[in-house]
Amino acid sequence: MRLDLATWKEVDAYLEKSKGIILPTGSTEQHGPVGLIGTDRICAQAIADRVGEKAEALVCTALGYTPTPFNMSFPGTLSLKKETFATVVEELLAGLAHHGFDRIYILNGHGANLEPIRSVVPKINGAEIRLKSWWDFDEVNAIRTELYGDWEGMHATPSEVAITQALHRVVEDPKLQAPEKLTADFIKAHAGDKHGPPIEHRAQFPDGRVGSHSSLAKPEHGQRLLTAASNAIAGDYLAFLAS
Repeated sequence: MRLDLATWKEVDAYLEKSKGIILPTGSTEQHGPVGLIGTDRICAQAIADRVGEKAEALVCTALGYTPTPFNMSFPGTLSLKKETFATVVEELLAGLAHHGFDRIYILNGHGANLEPIRSVVPKINGAEIRLKSWWDFDEVNAIRTELYGDWEGMHATPSEVAITQALHRVVEDPKLQAPEKLTADFIKAHAGDKHGPPIEHRAQFPDGRVGSHSSLAKPEHGQRLLTAASNAIAGDYLAFLAS
């Protein structure tokens, strides 16, 4: 059940049965020539909704405006300061704890969200909080590796694009070539979306992709990933409730 589609009486009744809730987080940023700007939010919300159905969990509306300053040279990207985002997350978590949710599961879809979220989690009293990204699970990564190998890359990945294709639409660019592959050292140094200033970032990655061959994505891949991610995360969420 979605929190925004419930009444307060339904939430009150839910709290009699469960104190758990899922909060998805994404972004609003460019995802290359064939990826939708809302990709991170779309993926996190869709997976969270499926987990909610499987685990009978209440699911919040995804936070879609988050830090992505390095992409601000690409039209359509909207970025919050890390401090602003951290404050929003802290106040939302505190509000959920106030209402009696003592197991809050944050399902993330954007690497740059992780550091600000981790900075506020210790400040929340009255609730246990678990933070996971949807790609953290072995079942999901096995599919990503099988389908794309090193072409998964770091940004505008074929896996996330495939999920949006399964849910919304396919954007085609027949002239789009494979990007330059990333080195292991680059991936390690830039994990968590640690990229440079926007002008510098666009100069380094002119079409917005960061080592990701987005054109390999297919809607049927997205369906597989949605199923694997929602199954794995539902199990993790239920284990979190029982902890």
